[in-house]
Amino acid sequence: MSDELTIAKKVHGEISNILVKQISETLKMHNQGDTVPFMARYRKERTGNLDEVQIQNILDTAKKINNLDQRKQEVIKIIKERGKMTPVLKSSLDKAQTVQEVEDLYLPYKKKRRTKATIAKERGLTPLAISVLKFADNISDQIKGALDPQKKLPDQGSVIQGIHEILAEAISEKVSYREWIRNYTWKNGDIVVSVKRNGKANDEDGVFLQYYDFDQPVKSLPSFRTLAINRGVKQSVLNVKISVEPTRIFKYLESLLISNREGQCADIIRDAINDSYSRFIAPATEREIRNQLSDSAASHAIDMFGKNLYNLLMQAPLKGKIVMGFDPAYRTGCKLAIVDKNGKFLAKKIIYPHEPAPESKRKAAQGEFIEFLEKYQVEMIAIGNGTASRESELFVSEVIKKISRPIYYVIVNEAGASVYSASEVARREFPDFSVEQRSAVSIGRRLQDPLSELVKIDPKSIGVGQYQHDVPESKLSDKLDQVVEIAVNRVGVNVNTASPELLEHISGLTKTSALNLVQFRNENGTITDRQQVKKVPRIGPKAFEQCVGFLRIIGGKNPLDNTDIHPESYGAASKLLKIFGLTTNDLGSKSAKDKFSQIDINRLSGQLEVGKQTLSDIIAGIETPGRDLRDEMPAPLLRKDVLTFDDLKPGMKLQGTVRNVVDFGAFVDIGVKQDGLVHISKMSQKYISDPSLVVSVGDIVNVWVEGIDKKRNRIQLSMIDPTK
Repeated sequence: MSDELTIAKKVHGEISNILVKQISETLKMHNQGDTVPFMARYRKERTGNLDEVQIQNILDTAKKINNLDQRKQEVIKIIKERGKMTPVLKSSLDKAQTVQEVEDLYLPYKKKRRTKATIAKERGLTPLAISVLKFADNISDQIKGALDPQKKLPDQGSVIQGIHEILAEAISEKVSYREWIRNYTWKNGDIVVSVKRNGKANDEDGVFLQYYDFDQPVKSLPSFRTLAINRGVKQSVLNVKISVEPTRIFKYLESLLISNREGQCADIIRDAINDSYSRFIAPATEREIRNQLSDSAASHAIDMFGKNLYNLLMQAPLKGKIVMGFDPAYRTGCKLAIVDKNGKFLAKKIIYPHEPAPESKRKAAQGEFIEFLEKYQVEMIAIGNGTASRESELFVSEVIKKISRPIYYVIVNEAGASVYSASEVARREFPDFSVEQRSAVSIGRRLQDPLSELVKIDPKSIGVGQYQHDVPESKLSDKLDQVVEIAVNRVGVNVNTASPELLEHISGLTKTSALNLVQFRNENGTITDRQQVKKVPRIGPKAFEQCVGFLRIIGGKNPLDNTDIHPESYGAASKLLKIFGLTTNDLGSKSAKDKFSQIDINRLSGQLEVGKQTLSDIIAGIETPGRDLRDEMPAPLLRKDVLTFDDLKPGMKLQGTVRNVVDFGAFVDIGVKQDGLVHISKMSQKYISDPSLVVSVGDIVNVWVEGIDKKRNRIQLSMIDPTK
């Protein structure tokens, strides 16, 4: 049996809705160097039409299984070296399904510091402890016989104490006991949170106020609360513990170790049970459960961040518009940057429309702004939502009313713009610009083509998650890199205009090969044929196979190069066109769509010797050359008039853009400086467990104002129509 098939069967045990054959084929291709986007797009027959998320899940699960197997082998080797391995223990380790099970089995054999139990064993009390567990009739005599001042066992009390330590440690290391107590605590325990003695001093803004006196069942604690509590503990604001009534636990252990017996042995065992639980098992159980809660919460938060990032990256581009990026500021002036329809920088300027600028500069700002707009025939203004955004929006909305032609503005989330502006990428592109001027360019381009601009920024800086600073950084980075890779490859890139930062996320390309590709086109001119990509240094046959289908050529020699049809399928595509009396000049035409409308996929698949899924994709490529999935996404919400906080009234209906989706709801930009919160309970008249089932980042939604808290600068919104 191949390694892939062996692992595939184990993966199938955890992902039962995917066939073993699909998993095995996916693992084979991955081991041969095929990327996730390539397998999802061009190997559908082998994967069984799995998408990128399913394929990545297979790879992640296989990695987890490999890590578990590796840990098993490490533990088995250590126990064997210590001469403690038994057939039963080996079988238990082989059958273990989780790392926790492996660690439980390994616990008695771990090298540990010298404990009281270790000392008692060194004094020869192990046989006596076993006698106690067996309820020996002559236990009193055995205890007396163990007295030995030289071994520091001068009296019966010291002997009993030694037996107690051996039993307490042994009970705490019993796998079945720990597992039962862990499960019982999970089902019946409460998370109890309180404020530290000096905790309020570390929480001046009252961020953790709701957790000062808080408890909730462990099993129902939501992920966002887990992460919030963890942050409060880390910032020395909160104390946290797990509380569970131990009576049932004691009865469980006594039923196994004592049953209904009484006497000296029962008393010794009962004391050992109580001590073992309070000193060893309870702290370990609390630690394990809190780690489990934290790991689960982190995984959930990372997944949520990934979903939000994907939807942000896939926002509809504003194509064919001349855009002004407007980076607001007070004292240092507002930085303006104009980019043409293709994102090329045209001009920059600084105006001073706000205090504390002198009145003369504020008066001049309006005329300078109009002149700048008219000179470059700006059609859209992208205003960053940072400092002075509110005042800048008022300024822009008043000025554009004085211009006869239509000009709209959009408030753009500028999270991460400052990170980009100070980066090596920005310095390389605009070496003579100030940081703020680079931000203005970035803000303008974010509106024009969110994907192309946002890939230049560390995804963690974009701010569309929750508690992203409280989750494992490496896992978050891996997830976000995967999301960016999926988004970029689903859209594809123009090989002649894509930046190195965009190209490096293309399947099969690296940072080096992406830079080489840009250098190649700079030195050799426009790339007119996908086959030219083979000439780029560091793009060998495998890399070419992986990347070429995602690289588009507009107006090249072969119209098929502007589709997502892979060159390996060009032969089949040409035969298909010929069968229907078409040529590559008919790509995207009505006649092609009409002729394909009654196509028999099964018959043609055999005739052309390609799989049915591949044939369907070839047809889609011929019907919609140059297609952009983002065109199906909601367009940006354009504005001409400004809304103020004072304009808001309960019951008011507004339209807004979803900026962030979190466990407890969604934040919606309704045109005032502060985003409003739609709580999960206000998203639908029906119960929903996950806000992302209803809304995504970038969605345009209708909302009603429910509450306004000017003092705390908070707006409560509802997506439920109050009139229905």
